Amino acid sequence: MPYLIDTSVLGRLANASDAQHAAAAGAVLELHRRGELLHVTPQIMIEFRNVATRPAAVNGLGLSTVDAEALAATFEARFPLLEETPDIYPAWKSLVSGLGIIGKRVHDARLVAVCHVNSVSNVLTFNVAHFSAMAGFGPGIVVVDPQNV
Repeated sequence: MPYLIDTSVLGRLANASDAQHAAAAGAVLELHRRGELLHVTPQIMIEFRNVATRPAAVNGLGLSTVDAEALAATFEARFPLLEETPDIYPAWKSLVSGLGIIGKRVHDARLVAVCHVNSVSNVLTFNVAHFSAMAGFGPGIVVVDPQNV
């Protein structure tokens, strides 16, 4: 079954001193061992760049652009990008309208819409609560906490 890897997982993979680094790395290794296909999206890579280059004092990794780009290239090589298509917008619109999603959660809803359009059934994330409310909408998704893989 295909998985979408959320930015919360990439951030932990990029930071070996993070308390959840081992859980993120272990989940990715185990899913690869099982033969699962793990994906990212352009949106997730954009969000990763934001987190990676934001100062640590404001919940970022504080990396240089060179280091952030090197990590991004590694992630892109390991996790294929899901295709961005025009079908994503109507799927997103249906999701946010159907569930009344507002504010920052509209970005997570877009990731779920990308999953729906690309037939990706699982989201690997430390932000389980962000995605759980959307899990049963449309074709649905399974929200997976890396600590439970």
